Amino acid sequence: MRAPHFLTPLIQSGASRAGGYALTIDGRAAVLASTIEPAFDSKTRNRGLLGRDRLADGTALIIAPSNSVHTFGMRFAIDLIYAARDGRVVKIRAAVPRSRISLALGAFAVIEMAAGSAEKAGLRAGDRLVLKSTHEGSRKE
Repeated sequence: MRAPHFLTPLIQSGASRAGGYALTIDGRAAVLASTIEPAFDSKTRNRGLLGRDRLADGTALIIAPSNSVHTFGMRFAIDLIYAARDGRVVKIRAAVPRSRISLALGAFAVIEMAAGSAEKAGLRAGDRLVLKSTHEGSRKE
């Protein structure tokens, strides 16, 4: 059996939306995303952001397991953040336009965010992403 990964709390919650969690950058007070949309099954992974006109600031669509995505049919540019099982950022592609394919070897998850989100948060390859509970009094991570 494989060791748990940084997304284990979301999978265990079984929610279609990950209310109660924020995606943070370890060792910093920075919150990368306060609204998380998990895409952990075939249906949600395949749909992704298709049909949307934008992705709100502070929102992350997390596609896992995956190490590649495409932006064919997209209506707007997005930031792509590739993370390993332990949450370490292995690659960032900023403001990826429509009709592109992108991948990162060694990635376990792809996090899609509004263009400019990674830079605004000061996110860099090598940073570690952590899910933190936003429920008061909870210590889940």
